[in-house]
Amino acid sequence: MLRTLACVGSLALVSGKVYFSETFDDDWESRWVKSTWKDGESAQGKWELAAGKWSKDEKEDRGIQTAEDSKFFGIAAGFDSFSNAGKDLIIQYQAKYEKDIECGGGYLKIGPKMDDLAKFGDPTAYNIMFGPDKCGYTKRTHLIFTYKGKNVLKKADLDYKQEGEGTSHLYRLILKADNTARVEIDGEKVYEGSIKEDWEVLKPKTIDDPEDKKPSDWAEDSMMDDASDKKPDDWVEEKRMVDPDAKKPDDWDDEEDGEWEAPIRHPPHHPNRLASLLLHPQFASQ
Repeated sequence: MLRTLACVGSLALVSGKVYFSETFDDDWESRWVKSTWKDGESAQGKWELAAGKWSKDEKEDRGIQTAEDSKFFGIAAGFDSFSNAGKDLIIQYQAKYEKDIECGGGYLKIGPKMDDLAKFGDPTAYNIMFGPDKCGYTKRTHLIFTYKGKNVLKKADLDYKQEGEGTSHLYRLILKADNTARVEIDGEKVYEGSIKEDWEVLKPKTIDDPEDKKPSDWAEDSMMDDASDKKPDDWVEEKRMVDPDAKKPDDWDDEEDGEWEAPIRHPPHHPNRLASLLLHPQFASQ
């Protein structure tokens, strides 16, 4: 259910200009145009004015509510063009999900004027898309800006607060003159930061050099044999050898104990002789 919607041109609400505001009274249909985008597929959903399951004042708490399941819903209203250059802009609205959904969104799209508002739908161009969106396990609060004809998603998702408890939530977006943004849900800050840093609206500071090529002497192996390495003079090929220092015990009895043989042991270990493998780090300029 969409309860209220407002676009305000200043943080100081007392002195700021209100570009658009709606509280959905009995005359709401004179200001809004229902989308016919999916009429041809018999998939366009209907809207109705309702207070929902819970309300303090049934008339004052009314909003527009989706009246069918598993349909597409769109509705649009026009307002005078404006610019937020050099000013802070607030976009806020109240939404309530009275039951959980598997796939769908309850977001706003703020965009350029349309010749026919009834054609409002998914392909409609917009400047800002803001609000909760869920499909399966993917849940987030969308905040998308259109920059040079491209819809740019935030690099990291904003929290999804519209869980299925059936209560209203107030979504507020504050766009500041210094190209930063702040998002609040129910008065709680869920994001504040730079549009330039958190959306890919600018080209990256560094890019791969398309002219860069692999050096002709580049070795693919991370380790290789050391061509200058030589076998030590005292290197023993055998893995095991007779201990030359071993002596027959004084109490050894050949008749009872059998013929004595010197024990076998491993040859001396050379812990510092690891030069047969040479590490070969490689670097290339980008």
